[in-house]
Amino acid sequence: MLELKIANQLKNTLKVSIDNQEIAGANFMVIKDGKMVFYHEDGLADIDSGRPITRDSIFRLYSMTKPITATSIMMLLERGEIDLYDPISRYIPGFNNQQVERNGELVPAEREVNIHDLLNMTSGLVYGGIDKAGQYTEALFQEMNGRMYGENPMSTIEFANRLGQGPLSFEPGSNWQYGASADILGAIVETVSGMRYGQFLKKEIFDPLDMKDTGFWIPEEKRARLAKTYQDDGAGSLKLYADNHLGIAHQMDQEPAFESGGAGLASTIDDAAKFTTMLLNQGSFNGVQLLRPRTVQYLTSATLTDWQQKGLDTWHTFRGYSYGNQMRIMTAPEKAGLIGSPGEYGWDGWLGAYFCNSPQDGLTILFMIQKKDAGTMTITRKLRNIVFSSL
Repeated sequence: MLELKIANQLKNTLKVSIDNQEIAGANFMVIKDGKMVFYHEDGLADIDSGRPITRDSIFRLYSMTKPITATSIMMLLERGEIDLYDPISRYIPGFNNQQVERNGELVPAEREVNIHDLLNMTSGLVYGGIDKAGQYTEALFQEMNGRMYGENPMSTIEFANRLGQGPLSFEPGSNWQYGASADILGAIVETVSGMRYGQFLKKEIFDPLDMKDTGFWIPEEKRARLAKTYQDDGAGSLKLYADNHLGIAHQMDQEPAFESGGAGLASTIDDAAKFTTMLLNQGSFNGVQLLRPRTVQYLTSATLTDWQQKGLDTWHTFRGYSYGNQMRIMTAPEKAGLIGSPGEYGWDGWLGAYFCNSPQDGLTILFMIQKKDAGTMTITRKLRNIVFSSL
């Protein structure tokens, strides 16, 4: 276990954040050399009812879904079912004859988007913005949100085909920009495997790892464990947030037609720890080998070229990091705004779910919160700085 002084620093730092109403509640876990050395929960999952955060609280992962999607692609890769230079149009016909915006005009793309582009966010697919690609994508997500509870909800494959028919923000491979690439990866898994993306994940990842509380929706008997989401109210306090976002039903109360490989999963801290431990243990967990060690090594490596890295560098909080396969990878700890080690990797979610694995240290840090626009928050960095500085 962590020494008492370090444990108390973690508990006190988290308590101050909750008392200051930066977050409503959280759970936090540290795993060292395969053993959990610290776990702590504090605060509320539901402020109105006073329901506390517990070890089995369920959290919307949002973009912490992405590394799981990259893992599913690696499974197909090492089985010889895909090639990373396969054009997307081979699996998703909507990606035929793509166009890219240049000087305000749409022109044919110089080459097709491929799986490698999707894995590394160098595809030209974005989440939003003022250019034609951003406006098209935002409108598509709004349409999907509008159809969500109707008779004809948008499916994973329909979304992928429709997104492919829209313009790219830049030439494939020419830049890095965060966007909807992982949603297309999920659709590719669906096409290649012949099963719904959620079925593939359950059969190939969740069941083997005994991740029994992870999925694209929450059955009624578990729904009371879902943490509420909060946002700043502009006056130093928190207020409830409950809107659907990126095609995800916020209440997660029905099986979705759109199973988002970029944002759709919900999980618990213990389930997430099984996945992160599998990666840190070279693809195996409790005697189950999901990926081979060389595949995990590739999955967790930085892949951006120097010119692609310039796109990532516009995110000032990612100084010292590169990117690859839907995750950040620390490449220059001395340039980063937090303490870490070379080769550390992980990702976070829009509502603040967070993990990092540091192979050099045999270390995993997991943090679960539900706060609008959280990503990696100040409190996240404070907690991990305490842990890394104590090694």
